[in-house]
Amino acid sequence: MARWLEGFAERHQVVRTVAGPEAVRFEGADGAVAEAEVPFPPLRDGLGEHAGLVSDALAEHALRDRVVGVLLVRAGAHAAGVFEGTRLVASKVGTRLVHGRHRAGGWSQQRFARRREGQAREALKAAAEDAVRVLEPHLGRLAAVVLGGDRRAVDALREEPRLRPVFTLAVARFLPVPEPRLAVLRSTPALFRAVRIRVTDPRAAGEAPE
Repeated sequence: MARWLEGFAERHQVVRTVAGPEAVRFEGADGAVAEAEVPFPPLRDGLGEHAGLVSDALAEHALRDRVVGVLLVRAGAHAAGVFEGTRLVASKVGTRLVHGRHRAGGWSQQRFARRREGQAREALKAAAEDAVRVLEPHLGRLAAVVLGGDRRAVDALREEPRLRPVFTLAVARFLPVPEPRLAVLRSTPALFRAVRIRVTDPRAAGEAPE
């Protein structure tokens, strides 16, 4: 990331750097702007406007070892884990059968829909149980919780009283990962520690994420 920002500064002749608690803006002399999202805000203040110092501080902040909880949920699958830095120290992954949507009409469709709703409830119940089992013992150590998977499935768990402390620690960044498996869970530090950069270049047709 630091090398990329150095390249951006050279290409666009950065003339102004604005370091905020949640984002850093690098403004080029040609009107180009790179806005970097700070993972696990806030970024420490007092960094000044030197682009190199700010980018180094941003990289250090992103790579700092933290104790982070992760909860990934999709229909019929879930994964909960605790990371110390990039090391997974506790985890639980589970799957439950949830049938796909049934297109036939009539009573058959209604029975199928009721069965599917029951399967979905059981799957969410299992996800809540495993999330409590994995995350609750570490609540006092967690710097943050990262959520991911399917937003509707995750939001359905917000009604579980035992998970309220978990959702209180949740960061705004959401990880749209595929079906939660152990390999997917292990790969999440690369996503939740990443610095997302959006570039606005007046010479281009529009904005494009880097």
